[in-house]
Amino acid sequence: MIIINLDVMMAKRKISLGELSERVGITLANLSILKNNKAKAIRFSTLDAICRALDCKVEDIIEYVPDNKD
Repeated sequence: MIIINLDVMMAKRKISLGELSERVGITLANLSILKNNKAKAIRFSTLDAICRALDCKVEDIIEYVPDNKD
C-alpha cells in the first residue's frame, strides 16, 4: 500500500493547505484528495512542485507499506 504523508510534511513546515495550493499551483480540492490518501495517482510534475514547495524529498511524502495479505 502506498501512503501519502503530505499532512505530516505540511505540519513540519507549518504550511496550510491553502498556502501549499498557491505555491504548487493545484486546486485545494485536488491537494486535499492527495493529503487524505484518496488519490489514485499523482503526476511527477505535481510531486516535484510539492517537494520544492516543502523543501523535502519524495520519500518524505510517499511511503510504501506492504499489505498483510498473502
